[in-house]
Amino acid sequence: MNKDLIEGSIKDAAGKAQQKIGEIVGNPKQQVKGVQKQIKGKTQKTMGNVKEAAKGVDKHS
Repeated sequence: MNKDLIEGSIKDAAGKAQQKIGEIVGNPKQQVKGVQKQIKGKTQKTMGNVKEAAKGVDKHS
């Protein structure tokens, strides 16, 4: 596991929480910020997965 996978997972979870809190309190701006944070987290996790896959390819070359 690499840094991007861990940080991406944390951002994704924090974004989900922020979105939900925005829904509960009726704050659309917080909902949007939460969704944006989720997107950043998922993108970072994807980059981490790509890095992990690249490591695997290097080992098998």
